[in-house]
Amino acid sequence: MDIAVVVYDGVFDSGLSAILDVLQAANAMRGELPQPPPEWNVTTVGFRRRVRTGAGHTVAAAPVAAAAGADLLLVPALAERRPDALLERVAGDGTAPVRRLVARTRREGVPIASACTGTFLLAESGVLDGLRATTSWWLAPVFRQRYPAVTVDETRMVTTCEGVTTAGAAFGHVDLALAIVRMSSPALADLVARYLVVDHRPSQSAYIIPSALAQSDPVVAAFERWVRDRLDEPIAIAEAARALGVGERTLQRAVRRVLGVSPVRFVQDLRVEQASHLLRTTGLPVEAVARRVGYEHANTLRVLLRERAGTTAGALRGR
Repeated sequence: MDIAVVVYDGVFDSGLSAILDVLQAANAMRGELPQPPPEWNVTTVGFRRRVRTGAGHTVAAAPVAAAAGADLLLVPALAERRPDALLERVAGDGTAPVRRLVARTRREGVPIASACTGTFLLAESGVLDGLRATTSWWLAPVFRQRYPAVTVDETRMVTTCEGVTTAGAAFGHVDLALAIVRMSSPALADLVARYLVVDHRPSQSAYIIPSALAQSDPVVAAFERWVRDRLDEPIAIAEAARALGVGERTLQRAVRRVLGVSPVRFVQDLRVEQASHLLRTTGLPVEAVARRVGYEHANTLRVLLRERAGTTAGALRGR
């Protein structure tokens, strides 16, 4: 499989190296399998012979024309986490060649993959319109607002839809590269993950900080604070709206627009977050933890922990 990895000024160093390291490891370990998959031929391409990364390092690159005929175009992230600066960069002249390459590659029917802030380059190019995608969890509200034609689910670590694969935040590049290996050989992907000591993590849910997501909108931020003060009580959305001085529909729309979920779902996420904290840091029985976050029955909490955080009360307590 021929893979073209695009490098450009400001590329995220760890993302680029993670992709190259995982694919190199997969090639090195192929021989350990009874039926090894074909080798991955990886070429780093760019619009200049030398590219300066976000950390100031210099990367040598083959001409971007070498990407022609590749079986996969891989776009590492941009080294920028500030939303305003990120949007300026992905829409600016500096990344225009990357956007044109992505759009042309998509028109030619070649699969494309990216992670973290690189998903913004894909979305800005229009290749994610009408598709499902994931991105860095803390940038999801900004992504959702700028690219309404994309169905974004920031809880996913890796998502593939119609030939476009996207992955989550920062070190989601490792998960992205392993997903590429897994497409050819699940056994080899598992072997590489074991050698590199990479846990299986299909979701970003365990890493999401709900309060960080809420801060992008004043109504949602106020709702989050109101709920946190009452986590051990029954919560009515209509009562919350009255307390915040907005209509219930206004609150529903604000939460949906910013977070992509209903207010009820957001309340559950806050309860799961607090319960996870209590299970990790206290010796309270699960039943007591459940009551502290508003659930009469501990089994309700157990189900939500599995569904939302991909873990169990026992696993959290073991940490």
